[in-house]
Parts: sequence; C-alpha cells; structure tokens
Amino acid sequence: MTSAQSHSVPNRNWSYPTAIKFGVGRISELAEHCAAAGVKKPLFVTDKALASLPITAEALAILKAHGLGTAVFSEVDPNPNEQNMADGIAVYLAGGHDGVICFGGGSALDLGKLIALMAHQRKDLSVWDLEDIDDWYTRADAGKIAPIIAVPTTAGTGSEVGRAGVLTNSVTHKKKIIFHPKLLPVVTICDPALTVGMPKFITAGTGMDALAHCLEAYSSPFYHPMSQGIALEGMRLVFENLPKVYANPNDLDARAHMMSAAAMGATAFQKGLGAIHSLSHPIGALYGTHHGTTNAVVMPMVLDMNRAAIEDCINAAAAYLGIKGGFDGFRAAIMDLRKTLNIPENLTALGVTNPDLDLLTEMALEDPSCGGNPVVMTAENTRALFEACM
Repeated sequence: MTSAQSHSVPNRNWSYPTAIKFGVGRISELAEHCAAAGVKKPLFVTDKALASLPITAEALAILKAHGLGTAVFSEVDPNPNEQNMADGIAVYLAGGHDGVICFGGGSALDLGKLIALMAHQRKDLSVWDLEDIDDWYTRADAGKIAPIIAVPTTAGTGSEVGRAGVLTNSVTHKKKIIFHPKLLPVVTICDPALTVGMPKFITAGTGMDALAHCLEAYSSPFYHPMSQGIALEGMRLVFENLPKVYANPNDLDARAHMMSAAAMGATAFQKGLGAIHSLSHPIGALYGTHHGTTNAVVMPMVLDMNRAAIEDCINAAAAYLGIKGGFDGFRAAIMDLRKTLNIPENLTALGVTNPDLDLLTEMALEDPSCGGNPVVMTAENTRALFEACM
C-alpha cells in the first residue's frame, strides 16, 4: 500500500450518458420508449417555433396512435426562466401527467427537464435551492422526479445527455445551472432527420456551441482523459461537418455527425468549461442573444486570453485535426469557420450595444464556468476580455 504522499493522482467523479437511440427515423420508436420508462401520459414540452412544424406533428401522431395523448406545453422562451417553468408545472399537474418528453433545442430540453424535476417537490423547495453547488441536489426528493425522454432537434447544446438544466432568473437576469443526477434522461432519441429543418443561423449557432463545449473541455486544466479524447474527436467532427450542413441542410450523414458532436461536447464538458461560457451566459441573460452564436463570437478572443496556458495542447489538437501552423493555424481555422457560417465579428455586431461592462464582469466571475478556465479569471482580465469582444 503506497502512502498518500507518494502519488499525485486526483480523486474525480466521472459520469457517462444515458441510453442513446441513434439513427435516421428513430423518432418512430418514441411510444415504445415511453412504455419502457413507465410513462402512460407524457407532457410534450417544446418551444413556440417548433410547436407548429411537421416534425412535431409527426411525433405527436406517434403518441396519439399509441394512446399516449397529445398534451403540449410550448411557452418556452429562448432563455427560459422560472415563470416558464411554473407555467409548465401548472399544465403538468392539471393534466395528471407522469413523465416529460423534451422535444427541441436546448431551451425546450432544459425547461422540460426542470418541469420533471420540480412538479412534485415540496412547496417550500425553490428551484434556486438546487443550483449546481456542492451537494445542493440532495435537497430534492429524487423519488418524485418524473421520467424524462429527450429528443433533440438541434445539434449543439447536448442537454439530451446532461444532468442539468440552465434557467434564467427573471429578476436578477442571471443564468443558473440546476443540477440533479436524475435530470439525465432515461432515454434519448437522436434522429438526425429531425435537424434538417433548422434555420441556417440556428444550424450555425448550435454547431458552434458544440465546438465551444469540445474546445473548452479539451482546454480545461482538470484531469479527465476520457473527456479529453471525446472533446478532441468532437472538434474534428464539427470542423469537417458543420460547413457541410450549413451549405446543404439535407446532408443526413453530416447531420448525423453533428448530432454526435453535440452529445460528445456535453459529455466532455464534465471536465470543465471556461471563459467562453462565463462570458456568454451573462450576455445571453441580459441581451437575449443566441447562446451558441454568442459562444462563437467570443471564441477567438478567449483563445487569445488563454494562449499562454493552452498553446501546447492546442498545437497537439491542430496536429490531430490536420490543421497546419499549430495554435495560430487553429485560431485561423476558427476564424475561417466563423466567416463561412456568417457569425458576427464581435459583440457589437451581434447587437450588444452600450453594455454595462462592470455588471457583465461581475456576472461572468459568478458564473460556475469561469472556474474551469485555463487562466484564472480576475476582474481585470475579464473586463479586458469583454472590451476585446466588443
């Protein structure tokens, strides 16, 4: 038995995703996965834009044909808040539902998960009491969390393989990460055909979100070799396939690879996120910008800030990705990808004008993502980073 002083192996807690049913046309299995999860009367949670689309009608028709009802809740804001959640819980309880199908992008997936989490908790427990801090999740009664089935229709957030949901506090405008192990869906259906109808700017923004997850996880200083490998391959899939689906939305092979990359990014980021997300979260909360697009806008500036700490690992990534020129080549590849996808050059071009940089800096430093940045974030360097992004 070696003494504690003779090694430097860290203690880490690792987790891997749920059962994933991957492939074109697998939405047809929705009813049987409800049955396997013991769900007889699901609430179908989606967003306003998706509610009227054919892919949603197809999914609801499958439920109806199997006697599972067609109850829908779609009052989901792009950055969902506690009022959206309360409205959804009211519909869930009034309908006597016993599970949630989360259908859509990150907003619908996150909100659906939080409805399932909070619907039957004791009345004095606030969702904010379950923020991803220490063991706060133990405050919830795990036995009262409804089964969750996730069906992503975008390829970016990876919420379909995550144990958390992001919720914006409508009073403070701060985004909070709400965590519970049972927020991991019991099953996820990844059907690339459901992503074909995404608008081009959503394809671009969600795809860049997947890249941000992989890049930040890969660059994080924490020890997690499995996530490191997943993040690296996820980056390769994005670089190779995101331009393809942006140019040809009907390329199902490239759509499938992007759907994989999204799940991989969210699996990998248990290793950590960093300044890209700690800047993006407050900007999205205060200015309503699209999360993935905001990540894409600030990505090069964060690379510059972190260069001294990550240059060697980015050199290695560039070599694996077939990008010449090490760190500089990698940064140039990011810039080329942003140009191909028509990503705004900076936050001003994204529509963030006259920002309160002091407030943004304060919020970024409070964001849990900042703890995983390779360079320690301070009030000084974070404010300078925001200025560089403007």
